[in-house]
Amino acid sequence: MTDWKRIIATIFIVLAWPAGLIAQQYKIKGVIRDAHSQEIIPFATLQFTNTQTGMVSDAEGKYIFELNVIPADTLQVRVMGYNLTKMPVDRSLKEQTINFDIARSDVSLKAHEVKASVNWALILLRQIIRHKPENNYNRLDNYTYEVYNKLELDMKNLNKEKLSRNRFTKPFAFILNNIDSTSEDKPFLPIFLTESLSDYYYQAKPHKTKEVIKAARTSGIDNESVHKFLGGMYQNINIYDNFIPVFDKQFVSPINNNGAFYYDYKIADTQYISSQRFIKLNFTPKRKGENVFIGDIWVHDTTYAVYKTTLSVPSAANLNFVRKVSLVQEFKQLPDSTWFLYKDKFIADFWAPSPNPAKTLDFIGRKTTTYSNVITNDTAATNIFADKRYPQNINLLDSARFQKDSFWTNNRPEDLSKNEAGIYKMVDSLQKMPLFQKYSNTIRFLATGYKPFGKLEWGPYYYAFSQNTLEGFRMRLDLGTTPKFSKDVYLYGYLAYGFNDEAYKGKISALWLLKKHPRMYLYGAYARDLDNGSHYYDEVGSDNIFTLAIRKNGVPQKFLLVDEKRVEFFKEYFSGFSHQVSLIHKWVRPFAPLPTVDAYKSMTTKGDPLTSAEVEVKLRYAFQEEFLEGNFYRYSLGSKFPIVEFKYALGIPGIANSSQQYNKLSLSVSDYVKLPPFGTLYYNVYGGRIFGNLPYTSLEVHPGNEIYYYNKYAFNMMNRFEFLSDRYAGFNLEHTIGNGIFAYIPLIKKLKWRQFWEAKGVIGSLSPANRALNLNNGYPFKTLDRDPYVEVGTGIENIFKFLRVDFVWRVSPTALPDDTNSKRFGVFGSFKLQF
Repeated sequence: MTDWKRIIATIFIVLAWPAGLIAQQYKIKGVIRDAHSQEIIPFATLQFTNTQTGMVSDAEGKYIFELNVIPADTLQVRVMGYNLTKMPVDRSLKEQTINFDIARSDVSLKAHEVKASVNWALILLRQIIRHKPENNYNRLDNYTYEVYNKLELDMKNLNKEKLSRNRFTKPFAFILNNIDSTSEDKPFLPIFLTESLSDYYYQAKPHKTKEVIKAARTSGIDNESVHKFLGGMYQNINIYDNFIPVFDKQFVSPINNNGAFYYDYKIADTQYISSQRFIKLNFTPKRKGENVFIGDIWVHDTTYAVYKTTLSVPSAANLNFVRKVSLVQEFKQLPDSTWFLYKDKFIADFWAPSPNPAKTLDFIGRKTTTYSNVITNDTAATNIFADKRYPQNINLLDSARFQKDSFWTNNRPEDLSKNEAGIYKMVDSLQKMPLFQKYSNTIRFLATGYKPFGKLEWGPYYYAFSQNTLEGFRMRLDLGTTPKFSKDVYLYGYLAYGFNDEAYKGKISALWLLKKHPRMYLYGAYARDLDNGSHYYDEVGSDNIFTLAIRKNGVPQKFLLVDEKRVEFFKEYFSGFSHQVSLIHKWVRPFAPLPTVDAYKSMTTKGDPLTSAEVEVKLRYAFQEEFLEGNFYRYSLGSKFPIVEFKYALGIPGIANSSQQYNKLSLSVSDYVKLPPFGTLYYNVYGGRIFGNLPYTSLEVHPGNEIYYYNKYAFNMMNRFEFLSDRYAGFNLEHTIGNGIFAYIPLIKKLKWRQFWEAKGVIGSLSPANRALNLNNGYPFKTLDRDPYVEVGTGIENIFKFLRVDFVWRVSPTALPDDTNSKRFGVFGSFKLQF
């Protein structure tokens, strides 16, 4: 090359070199995420405002601009289904990071609708629905996977300075060090964390599932049933199901077989990921206020399988205490081409009342679940069901709660954040503080009614004072033991005194838990007190401070003094079957206006006519019923299947002055049936037969309600002791509809009231001998022979989030009781907290 050519080439290189430097002078990068779920949003359109300069983020939601000149001082992101979001750009910085958190929009797709002769979105929807049977992983004969579940609860919008100065929170200022330092604009404090690692097994025919929890730890709580409840099985949702559970409500899936009735759809994008083509389908509700989602689905264009879906609950949905809910599911393709769940997230912003009426306590719950080591259609998934080491549906290994930190470090799919790791230490420190224990016990006392004092506890407080026409003013003291006394033995008793009758009443009992799983116990009790009219744990009886002002006017109280000795043995099996054998000795003394013992003295020459000795056998079958356990007793979380109960009782005369000889049989079947999108139906059908010539105290006295607090188990327009039977059959129905007609009334719709209807009925009769013995003793007992009792009702619940009002009509019998204020129609109130 000649020298002059070299010179010219050098000049061009020198002239071009600064331009190359300038071309790389400014760099702007970042990532686009959903503001609520924090999930990345791929293929978002970015653009400098009022310019033609822009780009599309990649599959990981990332972008990077390399610019000669920054063309504008604002960068915006546009994604269909989300609000347009703008962020300022500093034009003086050579390199900067701008991350976008974009919020989903509630605007209907109809606002963006372009009229076309063919709706390609509905064609795509039909293909997705058509291929659901082959893409739903529950179609597989069997599968197993390892599941890691992490659940975190955080307090939001905290003011660090105010909390550190407040006299109640100042002693706990050290926990403020855990406030998320990366979110100073919206700081949050992690307060609860639970982790679990499980092996999950599924078999289609016959349908079986099993979970073996290998590791579990929960900050501040060491309760086996809590660990089970927070494990993987309770958290599962399936996008291919027609309805998806959100708290206790059923929401319509966007790929419901009738999805076009509930949603508007629009194809928003098409992209290639790893050489495979995916189509993005956006959806919004057709009507406000229904239990539906807003969001999008990425669909594989060949198999029509779901690749990723983001579901958000619209603000108009009828949920209590919840501000936002997001659900995210991601799928991966297995080597055999099956699409299987890889990751899901559940994020919920919710609130609770605070001591300051003008403010609320704001929380955010984050649940993240990952699925790995998936094996399908293999004996590895089915052998577990024959393994006798794992008899329960959910099995918590003995070592699960004692795994070391090194185990978690080696087995977590991803490391805990600094804030998450600090929760365990923070909660341990709080548990050791006496002041924290004092605050905790105070809150527990207000919520449950019990106040612990070392090995003893007092409560519940709402039994401390009451009043009735027989006793006048009544005081009562309840005491029970705590786990500090014994973890397997619970002792309880109370002493009551009536200032009018000047008589003491009371009870002592002992529960010995022989085995917790499956449950087996011995129970013994002696009680001498007035019958308060309640038979179930969640009924409101007549012996507490809340019933003083809500008795029906003009309806006289009826009293029975009952002296009862009881011994029970209960045994449960892993199948859900249980049996209970009880020995019961009962002495009864009624007070006027009820027939007293004098009316029955001619019944027998031996023993007391109102004293019985009984052996009772109770059989119960509740398949896959789950429980939340307390220290000694447990609360049923229900079953997906009907619960069947059978009782047989034999009355034996001649024991401790007993005189009654009888046989009693009863059977009941009950269930909660979900009827999405039309709410939930509760039903209970029952019947019974009593053989023997008996006083009314040992017959079936159909339960009436003499207060204005609604009783789910009683007939609310029936008075106590109004009807007697020795053979009977009845039903109890309650259909909780949800919004119902309120969804179509604009002003009421915003109140989020809910509608229900109910119906109860029973028919019964008395044998001629029992008629002669009980119907002519000066009290107007009645029978239901050829004249069944029926009442129907409807009402409104969710008034101010917790009030329920029932309007109840008595349909038959047409004859009302002789009480002066008996009516055919009544209005009842009750409390019901629910999402």
